[in-house]
Amino acid sequence: MAKFVVTLRLPDIFEEPFMALIPRHRAFINRLIEEDIIESYAISADRTRGWVTMNGQSAEAVQAIVEQFPLFRFLLGIEVAELFIFDSKASRFPAISLN
Repeated sequence: MAKFVVTLRLPDIFEEPFMALIPRHRAFINRLIEEDIIESYAISADRTRGWVTMNGQSAEAVQAIVEQFPLFRFLLGIEVAELFIFDSKASRFPAISLN
């Protein structure tokens, strides 16, 4: 299965309809993390951009999942790119402890 990074552009102002969907959106994201579909999920400190690292069969399959995000209709831009290399501490074996 390939890895993809999805870049999201968030609205400039978070109005009530957007804010009301955040709990449902987070629950959906958490479920995808538990299912190993999402590897990582990050939002910039200024809340204008987001990055989601996802596992999928193709860019189209990943796009179809992103379109299910509860906040999808509010996103101003989405870019899906397949990754050649994805390395992180979380994907490595844990450090050995002799205790």
